[in-house]
Amino acid sequence: MQAVTIQRREAVAKQMLTQTKTPVLTMSSGQIDGATTEAYIAEKRIGERIKRLRLKKSMGLVELGKHTGLSASFLSQLETGRVVPTLRNLARIAMVFNKDLSFFFESEPISLFRVHRKHDRVRLPQTGVDDPTYFFESMGFMVPDRQLDPYFAEFLPVKKTQEIRPHVHPGFEFLYVLEGELEVRHGDTKQVLTRGDGVYFDASTPHSYRCEGKSSATAIIVTMHTASTAQPAYHLRPLGTPMGVRNVEKPSAALSPAVHTIVNGTPMEKA
Repeated sequence: MQAVTIQRREAVAKQMLTQTKTPVLTMSSGQIDGATTEAYIAEKRIGERIKRLRLKKSMGLVELGKHTGLSASFLSQLETGRVVPTLRNLARIAMVFNKDLSFFFESEPISLFRVHRKHDRVRLPQTGVDDPTYFFESMGFMVPDRQLDPYFAEFLPVKKTQEIRPHVHPGFEFLYVLEGELEVRHGDTKQVLTRGDGVYFDASTPHSYRCEGKSSATAIIVTMHTASTAQPAYHLRPLGTPMGVRNVEKPSAALSPAVHTIVNGTPMEKA
């Protein structure tokens, strides 16, 4: 990383100082005391932000000092919050890392971490039927605006009178079997999964579940709120075409009336 010559960029720093928009603190007395200022600086965690920028570039305090004209000991105190930085010093540091001054004052994103205890979950029955074949518990109900929904589900042995009703929803779904045997139907596909098996599928296709054993089956289900996209077209070799032939000439518009349609590039005659 090339050194930044501070002397040649003083004009740039001054312009940044005048253009930077920082929150204005107002007090009922019309005066801001030193304690309030230090509390505001501490809340922004400016020292920690400087340290993260420095470590991300694998830069030591001495090297950063050479680029900014500030001493390594001062930078160390700045990172640990023992000194309050001036806007001029922040401007020098910001230019080294190609950041705007607003970087040090913007609100930091809150890292999302939510624990869902077993005793807090609510057991809910399958919806839309009088006699449910499975029960589920949301494992993400405490997360607002979540992008996926994890569930713990228990599938009961099916009675003769019970109806297996398929359902659809946008996005995709992943299911992992914890215990038992579970039949998963997806369109015309049917698969029986056992302990340790998993399946990932497009949830916009009708799908359903059926417990295959005499005891309940349990599974973890994750649904993702992503709109399904069209599957890519696969250029399959038309039936009866030699392997070496890649391009098959399209049928002429003047086909015999006996030709009814074309399937996989092969003309099909009327029955």
